[in-house]
Amino acid sequence: MIRNTGNHTQTALRTSLPETELASRANFAPHARVVREERPAQITGLPLSIRGLRKSFGDNEVLRGIDLHIPAGQFVAIVGKSGCGKSTLLRLIAGLEKIDAGSISFGQDFQPRDIQPEDIRVMFQEPRLLPWARVLANVEVGLGRDRASKYAHARAEKALTEVGLADKRDQWPSVLSGGQKQRVALGRALVSRPRVLAFDEPLGALDALTRISMQRLLERVWRDQGFTAILVTHDVAEAVALADRVLVIEEGRIAHDLVVNAGRPRQRGSAELAGLEGSILSHLLSADDRT
Repeated sequence: MIRNTGNHTQTALRTSLPETELASRANFAPHARVVREERPAQITGLPLSIRGLRKSFGDNEVLRGIDLHIPAGQFVAIVGKSGCGKSTLLRLIAGLEKIDAGSISFGQDFQPRDIQPEDIRVMFQEPRLLPWARVLANVEVGLGRDRASKYAHARAEKALTEVGLADKRDQWPSVLSGGQKQRVALGRALVSRPRVLAFDEPLGALDALTRISMQRLLERVWRDQGFTAILVTHDVAEAVALADRVLVIEEGRIAHDLVVNAGRPRQRGSAELAGLEGSILSHLLSADDRT
């Protein structure tokens, strides 16, 4: 669990066991780290708390008791093997699946009725653009009930400027590249100024150079807007390049909780990031050896 204090010092602890059991373990203390994080200048995101979260599909129990706290404005990446439950966790957070047991709460004083649909947005691997609508109109879709307001065009144009596509406002989706389509999808997610933005492998289908460019864009808009970011990815290098914290999901539980205490902007290919990536990959590979 990570606890946020007034001076932004945080302690990261694994939470896959009850606190009473953890406290009795002799090897508990070495897993704790105290770090100072670089955060967005203005934090608008919601803190998120998950308690005893469980989800099954038929006889397959996908999530087996997730306990997790994410401070407001933190960038968290979730990695793990296919089928481990990471996308299911993201969909539950976004309200796209029904919880079987446990709870998800946003903010310290927020009740579920206080969360508006525009507070939580999801960006998927597929852009999911409307082929019959031009770029600007596709971004306006993200405004939901505010789409009919007199400020809709201006807000959509601002979002397009933020993702570097102001000159494509009148284009059809069919003439855009894969990276440009994902930028439109990001603009659509950002236009409502969400307080939690969930990314479900949004860069998985992009070529390597476009992917790096999009990673930098995601980091920039996160720092500019201060939302809470939750990224599901199969790419461990991407996770350590972007996130404040990386969670490894194994068999429906949080098996590893790693704080990425590296300065921003991150230097891709640096020894520090390579070491963090190697640590996570080693954990994932050792899990294969245990099964």
